[in-house]
Amino acid sequence: MKKTTIELENMEFYAFHGHYEEEQVVGNRFRVDLRFDVDGEQAALTDELDTTVSYLDVYECVREQMQIPSHLLEHVSRRIGEALRERFPAILSIRLKVSKMAPPLGGQVEKVSLVTEW
Repeated sequence: MKKTTIELENMEFYAFHGHYEEEQVVGNRFRVDLRFDVDGEQAALTDELDTTVSYLDVYECVREQMQIPSHLLEHVSRRIGEALRERFPAILSIRLKVSKMAPPLGGQVEKVSLVTEW
């Protein structure tokens, strides 16, 4: 096996995640960084997309999950991780970072982030 790491960095979404009602109505910008490992040996040998995990399909999976409102980033992260592991059994491990940009904390904060690994 040849472990290959694929990264999708700084995916940006406008979504309606948040504990407070205003966040659920107004929405906010979110960034998602995803790193996952696959066995890349066959893809390296064959040059065929069907021998690896398509990062276009992975992006679409993340996008779908980001459109479902949640109160907590922990819930968003769990849903994304579960969807990825279900749709792409070839994924060996996942590191996911979900960031809420300019969170409403009463002061200037660039972002708040949650990192989860499977």
